[in-house]
Formats: sequence, structure tokens, C-alpha cells
Amino acid sequence: MPDRPPPTTAHDVALLRLVAQRLAGPRAGTPREAVAHLTAVQSQDLPGALRSVALRTGSTVADVVRAVDGGEVVRTWPMRGTLHLVDSRDALWMVPLMAGRPRAAAAQRRGQLGLTDEHVEKAGVVLTAALTGGAGLSRQEVLALWTDAGLPTAQGAGYHLLAFLAQTGVVCLGPFRAGEQVFVLTAEWVRDPRVLGRDLDEEEALAEIALRYAQGHGPSSVQDLARWTGLPLGHVRRGLASVAEQLSTLELDGRVLHVAPELLDAFPAHREDARRTMLLPGFDEIVLGYADRSVTVAPEHADRIVPGGNGVFRPTVLHDGRAVGVWRVVGSGKRRRVEAEPFGRWPRGVAAEVERLGASVVDEGAATGGG
Repeated sequence: MPDRPPPTTAHDVALLRLVAQRLAGPRAGTPREAVAHLTAVQSQDLPGALRSVALRTGSTVADVVRAVDGGEVVRTWPMRGTLHLVDSRDALWMVPLMAGRPRAAAAQRRGQLGLTDEHVEKAGVVLTAALTGGAGLSRQEVLALWTDAGLPTAQGAGYHLLAFLAQTGVVCLGPFRAGEQVFVLTAEWVRDPRVLGRDLDEEEALAEIALRYAQGHGPSSVQDLARWTGLPLGHVRRGLASVAEQLSTLELDGRVLHVAPELLDAFPAHREDARRTMLLPGFDEIVLGYADRSVTVAPEHADRIVPGGNGVFRPTVLHDGRAVGVWRVVGSGKRRRVEAEPFGRWPRGVAAEVERLGASVVDEGAATGGG
């Protein structure tokens, strides 16, 4: 294939990413397929993450919850020390590949939380014994279990222990119980990866993450991939080099962007769909999933989406591939509605689309108990 197709515009890149992420053009067939296509979906805001997946399938949030309950999608800490939804078939290679750096960073702060290595080891033993045989415990039940065993859990110590045990592959978040996900043993909940052909060594895993990120997020740069995975630049460059023949490249403002060639072929047929108005949850991958978000979010509007750079991403109104406002659900009961704030003035027709789409958001939230 040619090394460098003709250069594209920032607008084209924004629209291409929407098609790549299944927000425009063909949707994923199931929630599991949507999550696998994106490789991981940040889910510290769980209701938003469930809706992000639903938008990429044309299904409902309830369908995504069923995929979680059925063990097809799991929630854990595979990268950047942050919760993500991943395909259960990927959890056992993704966590070892990317969780090492945040785990090591957290271990350096362990003493500040009043924790010792002995505490961590005991926490694993106690929780494994309680979960063995298919049991599941809520976060509060886990913390109570550890408190009864004499382990520190206050002021972030319990969260540290849970994250560490997830980042070492001991536990993950499994099905919902009374509206809350419970912790389960990864070895019992997630199937043996060798049965599914997912037993990857480091070089294979680097190649896998590089290829799938470009397919699900491209056009994207090596810096985007490094930021998204939390891996060193040298590691992601190795992964990209090993799959270079399977990808095409674009140039934008002197940067090389990697993209799946099939996306370039399909893009003309789906360009108009990518231009429509969308209401995206906070932390959606189309905004969050890149080091450089400027093609989607104009720099002068970045503070409207992440006020003060506090790390909390507000729900976003997209139109023609660009963020044009933010939104939220206000009110309660039958008075719940979507309230949106434009960045300046709404483009023509967007206000009516926001009202129409907002009604669907409110209806689905009422049906699923979400917001």
C-alpha cells in the first residue's frame, strides 16, 4: 500500500475519528464488539461509559449492562491507573502489559496511606478466600472484610488495595448486584485466554495494542498511543513498527497519523453521517482518547469541557465533527431535561437537534435508573 496517502485536513481527521470509533457509519453489532473495537473505554464515570458503548452499537444502556453481567465485558484498571471497560478476552494480556507503571507509582505512595507490603499480601489472601467459588462482593463489603481482618482501609488505603489487586490480575469488577458492580476473582470470571488465542507475550501485546488503537481511534499519532496506554514512547514505537504494513499514514501539520486503510476506503460513504449532531457523555473516547484533541475540541474551548484542567470531562455536544457545547441533565422525575450551553451561538439547526436528542437521553436514563 502507499506509505503516505495525500494529506488531509483537521476537519477530515475529526470526521474520520468518528467513523473509526463507530459513532458514525456502521455501528458495532454488540456491546462486546464495540468495547473490543475501541480496545478499552474509560469508565471511572460508569453511567457515561455504558452510554458511550451503547451509542456505538445502536443498542441501549440496558444491553450493555447485560454484556457486563454475562461476563463479556469486564471493568478493571488496565492502564493509566484508571478504570476501563474491556472485552473479557483481552483483560489477561492488557493488564500485565500496561498496569506495571501505575502500580509501581502507587506502591511508592503506600507508606503515606499507612500500608505495608505485608498488608497488601494479607489483603490478597483474605479477599481471594472470600471470593473463591464464584462469590462477589461490593466495594463496601470488601472494605468491611478487610477491616474485620485488621487491615487499614480508611483515607484511600482500601481503594489502593483494590486497585493493586486488580492491577496484578487477582480481581476485577464483574456483574451488577442491586445496581452496583461486585468484585470477583479474575481467574474465575475471565476465561483462560489460551482457549481464545489471546495468550500474548510482550511483543505480541505491543503489536496488538498498536494495531487496534489505530483501527478504533485513528487517525492517531505515536504520542496519542503513548498517552492513551501510559506506555513509554519506545514501547509504542516498537508496537507500531511491527504493524506498519497493516496501516496507512496521513500527514497533518507535520505530524504522522496512523489509520486503518479500510477506514480511508469507507470514509466517503459515511462522511455526512459523521457531520450530524451528537450528545456524547463525559469522558467519551472521541474527546478523551488522544494526546492532541484539537481537531475535535478547539483549544479556546478546552476549559469549557475540562474546567480548570481538573480531569473531569463534561458531556459534550458535537456537530460536524467539532465540540460546539456542553450539556447536562437537570431536574428530577418527570421534570428531568437536558440543559445545554453552546460555545458562542449554536450552528443552524443544532438547538433543535439537541432538544430532540436530549429527550432520548432523559427517557433512557429513566428506564435504566441513570442520568
